[in-house]
Amino acid sequence: MSDVTAPEPLQVRFFAAARAAAGCDGTVLDLEPEATVADAVRELCCRSDELAQVLQKCSYLCDGVAVRDLSTVLRPHQTLDVLPPFAGG
Repeated sequence: MSDVTAPEPLQVRFFAAARAAAGCDGTVLDLEPEATVADAVRELCCRSDELAQVLQKCSYLCDGVAVRDLSTVLRPHQTLDVLPPFAGG
């Protein structure tokens, strides 16, 4: 067996302004084991300057639970929702 660990898939869903900046409803990231929410955000920021600007203002949900700490470790096959600030009430 190899000591190399395979990347682990993370489903990312974009909403509102994040969807517009990303140009899609979602994507799958292949992250290293023990990757954090911050790692996922960094990878997404590399995709476009517009998306990077939007991501600075976003909140995140991991499997429906609010992420309060970007150092939260992600597990394989989780879903990360990217939520920009919403206007209105």
